Amino acid sequence: MSLESPRVSRLEPYLNRAEPAPTLLKMLVGVQLAGIREDAGLSQEQAARKLGFSPAKLSRIEAGKGRRPPAEADVLALLKLYSCDEYEGSVLLQLLRRAGEPGWWQRYDKRLMPEWFDRLVGLQEAATAIRTFELQYVPGLLQIPAYTRAVVERGLPMASAREVERRVELRTRRTELLARPDAPQVWAILDESVLLRVLGSREVMREQLAHLARMARLPHVTVQVVPLDVTHASAPALPVTYLRFGGSDLPDVVYLEQIRSATFLEDRDETEEYRVSLDRLADEALDPRQSLERLTQTMEQRYPTD
Repeated sequence: MSLESPRVSRLEPYLNRAEPAPTLLKMLVGVQLAGIREDAGLSQEQAARKLGFSPAKLSRIEAGKGRRPPAEADVLALLKLYSCDEYEGSVLLQLLRRAGEPGWWQRYDKRLMPEWFDRLVGLQEAATAIRTFELQYVPGLLQIPAYTRAVVERGLPMASAREVERRVELRTRRTELLARPDAPQVWAILDESVLLRVLGSREVMREQLAHLARMARLPHVTVQVVPLDVTHASAPALPVTYLRFGGSDLPDVVYLEQIRSATFLEDRDETEEYRVSLDRLADEALDPRQSLERLTQTMEQRYPTD
């Protein structure tokens, strides 16, 4: 591999990121290892067998999954097997070491940050675009602390006051993503019932809708509302988060959350279905200007000040 390899040139900028991006870097390392393997003419099964890895282990490395990055010894063994160019290998190892630097969210205990949630936050921190559809709640990145507290207390009625506050703190820290100079583009589509469902109190709802309206006016945030009278909306049956990353090396990721777990989809055919579904839903929703008007009207009429 020459020094002018497009693959290497796309990797080098990630070495100088100011903030750790372990989830992104694990994915990059995995994608590059898969590409180098394919260049070497080896299938995943062949490469795993030659090194005594299980196919599942190599699959996990190439998918960039797991709370921690792969062991450096394993990556070195793969690079040697593939006869990887020395310079490309050195860049990949530097990325691997940076992937071991913890993100801010990884300082929370595993009760608040199970592996699937750790991965979501890491993906959001690294994404250039985040699209989301919500049926029940305001999207987490657009919540105010009082609303988050009501959501947590509703979802975890047995949680201690300390745990509730830690979860509110974590969610609030996540919203800081939208204030960064390199903030992702966020496109949120909400079912109108989200605006009408009272969480916390009517005062909390007024503050939340006012905040949502302020965020909707930012150049990198788009909010659309699907009215209740749209009877044939092509809405998914559960909340959806669609993440896109800069560059062509990384696949789009769809995140589907359950009560105590989540599913991540990366297969292009599967993610494309969700992209098309979100596009169709955006066409059926009020446009951004009309949605902002609906937000303001709901706030004034349903949650008036005394």
